[in-house]
Amino acid sequence: MDRLSLPMDLLGRVLLGLYFLVPGVMKITGFSGMQAYMAQHGVPLVTPLLLLTIVLQVGGGLALIAGWQTRLAAFLLAGLVLLICVFMHDFWNQYEGGSQAHELQNFIKNLGIFAGLLILAARGAPRASVDARRSPPCAPS
Repeated sequence: MDRLSLPMDLLGRVLLGLYFLVPGVMKITGFSGMQAYMAQHGVPLVTPLLLLTIVLQVGGGLALIAGWQTRLAAFLLAGLVLLICVFMHDFWNQYEGGSQAHELQNFIKNLGIFAGLLILAARGAPRASVDARRSPPCAPS
């Protein structure tokens, strides 16, 4: 199992990074549609928060993929996911053309992603990361 730890960590971190990077880029190309979706859900300050979300998703996604400032990126993205759960996947509200079952599914899925980000924030990135290259090696005991 030890031989699998590094590749599994790297793959998991890259996939988590892509989970944020791709939607962040899509928010740029679909900016007005996302503004309308956020407004429908009652999000305040739609434009500044959408811009902040794009920066966090694209920047945080790239940081996770590279393993750069991994703990901070994971922690910030965990906070973003929690806010998205509460404001955008609020299954307890009903919206025109929306599906409460779909929003509940997204809410639960995002809680799982939130959990993974918390674990990554607690542990950081191992050897296959920019963080590992910047840290001095441990002194032998």
